[in-house]
Amino acid sequence: AGVTGLTTALLLTRKTAAHITIVAKHLPGDTALEYTSPWAAANFVPIGESEDSKEGIWEKATWAELYRLAVEVPEAGVHIQGVDKVTYKRNEDEEKGLNNWFKSFVPEVRSAPIIALYRFLRDDELPPFADWGLYYKTLALDPVQYMFYLKSVLLRTGRVRFIRKTLSHIREAFDVTGEKVDAVFNCSGLLSAKLGGVMDGNIVPVKGQLVIVQNEPGGMYGISGGDWDENESVYIIARPHAGGTAIGGSSHAGTWDGTEDTELSKRMLERALRICPQMVKPGEGVEGLKVVRHVVGLRPSRVGGPRIERELLDGDEKLKVIHSYGAGGFGYQASYGMAADAVALLSEASDVLVVRSKL
Repeated sequence: AGVTGLTTALLLTRKTAAHITIVAKHLPGDTALEYTSPWAAANFVPIGESEDSKEGIWEKATWAELYRLAVEVPEAGVHIQGVDKVTYKRNEDEEKGLNNWFKSFVPEVRSAPIIALYRFLRDDELPPFADWGLYYKTLALDPVQYMFYLKSVLLRTGRVRFIRKTLSHIREAFDVTGEKVDAVFNCSGLLSAKLGGVMDGNIVPVKGQLVIVQNEPGGMYGISGGDWDENESVYIIARPHAGGTAIGGSSHAGTWDGTEDTELSKRMLERALRICPQMVKPGEGVEGLKVVRHVVGLRPSRVGGPRIERELLDGDEKLKVIHSYGAGGFGYQASYGMAADAVALLSEASDVLVVRSKL
């Protein structure tokens, strides 16, 4: 019941007449370390190398739906209007270029020229530590609000139910309802490493930390690098609808430890003020940041990238599984694209009636 599972279920309701049961150890509202989605920073900064790359295709598909939600469905917790993304760059980290492939659709504001939506920063906009920079419009999500939104949409269809249950083996999913099951979608994320019948040894938990503060930065900020460990970074994400501001970040692979590193949190706050001093009053330092909470999460990364494929357990036609997991830190911005690929495998795995729908 993370963003991958809920989005997959949503697309199933749009493309099939099926009744769907979501079986999960954790559900929206839970705060377990291994339940990744609620901890995400959750903004949209594409990672695909090109628009034709696998990740780029997923991200383009997801942008279209998230942009629609931002404009038409404010209760979804997706926000774009007024959210500015400023990324400072150092020449030693990246060669100067206005060539990100996604500039053509970030965002679709018809009344403004594209140069105002995606451009180089002017010299007078650059701080001393940056050689150049980019400005563009993008979107952010409040992950908790968005998860509840997805759940509510699913329940409104009348064809989706939720069952809280811990499975020890993927085969058990076929017996939960006591009814005939056409196919099981395995969207178990991080715990695909521990689920019997899957036990994916390529899953690598990547620990990350955030500090949520009340202070408002006026947009999103980041920098390409700095005088810190390669596993650390700095980014600032303004969240919509009084969701606070998320300050990150870090990426420490291979650990299941959910303990907060207090010194890291302090470093993140100090770096955040370096690139966004307007979050506090003139003359104030870290003490001017009003901390709401500290967040530690584990990204469900996977060596080789996400797994989206069909499998027959033990070769049995009655045990059809479609796997979709391993998105790591880009699960939200790839969610609709990945879900579409997974649902497309249903035609190979099931006799469920496919219908047209505008739900």
